[in-house]
Amino acid sequence: MLDKIRIVMVNTTHSGNIGAAARAMKNMGLSRLVLVDPIASIDEDAIQRSSRAEDILHNAVIVPTLEEAIADCGLVIGTSARSRHIPWPLMSPRQSAAKAAEMIPAGNEVALVFGRESRGLTNEELHLCTAHVHIPTEENFSSLNVAQAIQVLCYEMRLALVTDDFRAQAEQEDEAGAWGVPWDYPLATQGELDGLFRHMETVLIDIGFLDPDTPKQLMSRMRRLYQRAAPDKTEVNILRGILAAVQRQGADGHKTQGDSE
Repeated sequence: MLDKIRIVMVNTTHSGNIGAAARAMKNMGLSRLVLVDPIASIDEDAIQRSSRAEDILHNAVIVPTLEEAIADCGLVIGTSARSRHIPWPLMSPRQSAAKAAEMIPAGNEVALVFGRESRGLTNEELHLCTAHVHIPTEENFSSLNVAQAIQVLCYEMRLALVTDDFRAQAEQEDEAGAWGVPWDYPLATQGELDGLFRHMETVLIDIGFLDPDTPKQLMSRMRRLYQRAAPDKTEVNILRGILAAVQRQGADGHKTQGDSE
């Protein structure tokens, strides 16, 4: 089960933090590390800080964008230390682990996303996440090292995914599905949802509902709505089919108008 979880670190500045993250992961049985456009390299300091978790460092995947890191994931949880302008589904570390335990038996990949040491994840990056997780630290001393944050969440994932109680629950969910009944299609991946949102934005601009010069928060709110609904692959295909029909109708209307002239 733990092999379905990847740790994603964005723009990491200090190589020692990459090594310490690998150590935290190996302590808890996780092995998949993805580095998004890292500033630091996997150097000798990272290897020393990993404390015999070099295998995780050697197998780390480096990608240029967060979108690429999470494209095949059904559940993406981003760490956030502060409230945002647009409220997003927010979980505690234990709730996030329980959600992962619910999603993994259905075949979903899970990403835990951690931001920069200095300022965490941007709003745009957090909007790519299904939900946010906040570690409830002491209010007057809330700054948490990224490797420490990874340790906390890896511990909660291990607690949820390897206990006897969870195994019994997972067996039941394999039979009944995460929704209480066997589901007919797997959840849409983040990449498929991104395709839907790009398609939707194009159509909304075409029909005059979205002004690209003053978009406000429309697409962020649409993303929040659909990610919260957790559509499956077929449902996303249906939605994109509807959008394509709208585009065809618009094209036919323009053509007819042109012919009449």
